[in-house]
Amino acid sequence: MSRLPRSLEHLKTGFTAEAASAARFRAYAKRAESDGKPNLAAKWLELAAEKDSLAILQLEAAGQVRADQTNVADALAEERYENDVLYPKMIESVEDSTQKVFETVTAKQDEAIEELEDLRQALQSSSGDV
Repeated sequence: MSRLPRSLEHLKTGFTAEAASAARFRAYAKRAESDGKPNLAAKWLELAAEKDSLAILQLEAAGQVRADQTNVADALAEERYENDVLYPKMIESVEDSTQKVFETVTAKQDEAIEELEDLRQALQSSSGDV
């Protein structure tokens, strides 16, 4: 049995589905652009933006968008979990070509962690926009 209320479970599931669709549509746009089809790419990006809006709606409804410091702390915790636990476990159990993909992801996420740390420090020392 889940520890989350059913409505939160459904919001999480809906968010995940919409966010995944948005990412997929952006990937389709990238492919269309590289295939020399800028109009098709633009359509995919419009659809991705709509999916992003739906994902955000559900994330907000689930109470997952909070104060700035909390959002940064949550993002840091998520990125660190992915890099320290999730991806290392997956890297151990896949073939070399997929390992390289995950290693690329973790390297980019290391950069994101640094940016989030900088953002956290900027927020701590500012009372306004950073």
